[in-house]
Amino acid sequence: MRDARAQAEPGEIGETLNLYRLEPIAAAEDPRWGGSPNRGVLVVAARTAGDARVVAAGRELDFMEVDAGPAEDVTTINASVFRDDKLYTVIEIDRNRTDLTRGVVDGEVSVATILPVQID
Repeated sequence: MRDARAQAEPGEIGETLNLYRLEPIAAAEDPRWGGSPNRGVLVVAARTAGDARVVAAGRELDFMEVDAGPAEDVTTINASVFRDDKLYTVIEIDRNRTDLTRGVVDGEVSVATILPVQID
C-alpha cells in the first residue's frame, strides 16, 4: 500500500530490481482504451511485474493535481491503462540489477491524461 501511494518516487540505490518492458497489446479501436491514447512502450525498473505497472501508472497525472473529478474513486490511478492486462503486457527483460533506481528507465508518459473541467 505504501508503494501505491508513492508510485513515482524512486527507490533506494542498491535495491535489487528487475527490468520490465510494458507493451500495448490491444488494438487501437479496442473500447478498453476509453479514449486514452496509446502511450507506447515503456521500460521500467521495478521489484515485480505488478510493481512495474504501479510505477508506470504513478507517472500519470492524477485528478487531484488538476481541476477535474474522478469517475468512480477518490483517485484516478486505478484507471491507468498500464494497470489493465488487456491493454498492456509486462515482459521481464533483465533481473537482479542493483545499478538501477525504481522508476521509468525509457519511454515517456504524457501528463495530458486528464483534462481540467475549466479552461483558463
